[in-house]
Amino acid sequence: MDRKTLLDTLDLHDSNLGGFAGAWSGSGPELEIASPVDGSRIASVREVTEDEYDGIVDRAHEAFLQWRRVPAPQRGQLVRDLGDALRAKKEALGALVTLEMGKIKAEGEGEVQEMIDICDFATGLSRQLYGLTMQSERPDHHMREQWHPLGVVGIISAFNFPVAVWSWNAALAAVCGDSVVWKPSERTPLTAVAVTKIAADVCRAHGVDPALFSLAVGRGATIGDRLIHDRRVALVSATGSTRMGRRVAEVVGKRLGKTILELGGNNAIIVTPSANMDLVLPAVLFGSVGTAGQRCTSTRRIIVHRSVRDAFVERLVRAYRDVPIGDPMEDGTLMGPVLNLDTVDALMAAKEAVVEEGGEILYGGEQLVGDAYPGGRYVTPCVAAAQNHYRIVQEETFA
Repeated sequence: MDRKTLLDTLDLHDSNLGGFAGAWSGSGPELEIASPVDGSRIASVREVTEDEYDGIVDRAHEAFLQWRRVPAPQRGQLVRDLGDALRAKKEALGALVTLEMGKIKAEGEGEVQEMIDICDFATGLSRQLYGLTMQSERPDHHMREQWHPLGVVGIISAFNFPVAVWSWNAALAAVCGDSVVWKPSERTPLTAVAVTKIAADVCRAHGVDPALFSLAVGRGATIGDRLIHDRRVALVSATGSTRMGRRVAEVVGKRLGKTILELGGNNAIIVTPSANMDLVLPAVLFGSVGTAGQRCTSTRRIIVHRSVRDAFVERLVRAYRDVPIGDPMEDGTLMGPVLNLDTVDALMAAKEAVVEEGGEILYGGEQLVGDAYPGGRYVTPCVAAAQNHYRIVQEETFA
């Protein structure tokens, strides 16, 4: 599918509005979106202003007041149809994830499949919103537990899973009777616009206010900050760095709001003398190279017993050398580009830090150049020998 056909299929244009709450808006700065695949421009998205954001949340709250009155099984039917609509656009939406974010084709489509799966799960959940009944100390009385919708749920998502994170929150919020306002990463807003259009069509088909699934594209320092301070937003679900999570927890907590935080990780695999290396190596390779290392669940550290270290390192370096790197749209590619040149710089800085602290680069960490690697965002995965007390080992390198 060529780029123009892809954008047409998802109702995207050369310039797109980044605000939605039943109607589209966006009169703020224009975000020019370039593809990590080759550095070329895809399209642009206009951010919402702070006044437009306020209007979006007002409309999302109006949608909530109506939606909470809909029986949960009927809410589940809408979410089921949302899953079917995503299923119909799986190939195109997966390709857009790859084009805008850079993850390989299988991962892009896999992310959309996660959206479909959570819709299926949420549909079942809509008939299982159980409460408890309890015995009372008073004669002729009983007590019961009943769960009520919260209100407007704010969703702040990161660039590395530009659509799945929204669905994990939005599908569950919807069956529970809540509306959502989505503040996607300003690095990957096109996927958010495309998904919001799909969700709006499903709402209209059900005669439901499309502001149920609202959107506010903008910078974290402006729209994101306004959202976490907003008392109209009952719960904020935020995905991003640990530093960001601390900020969200502090601000939302001070106003006694609720938070769900999915933050960074510095994940380790421990390799013991009895480990089956035929199982360990693929696990390490997938964990570290998948999404070009840009996942909160990426493998960052390997703690290996000295008795098997040399044999393990030899096999690991050999496996890293064989990783097919290139165009993520092509079948057979295992590792595509990182998001942008800042990420390349972060990898190079991490390499330097390892060496400065006394470690050794065993393989990789080089920027790839040439016609097969346009845009300057392709690198080789890096293996380094380091001590646990190194500062760089204790920090997450998101690359």
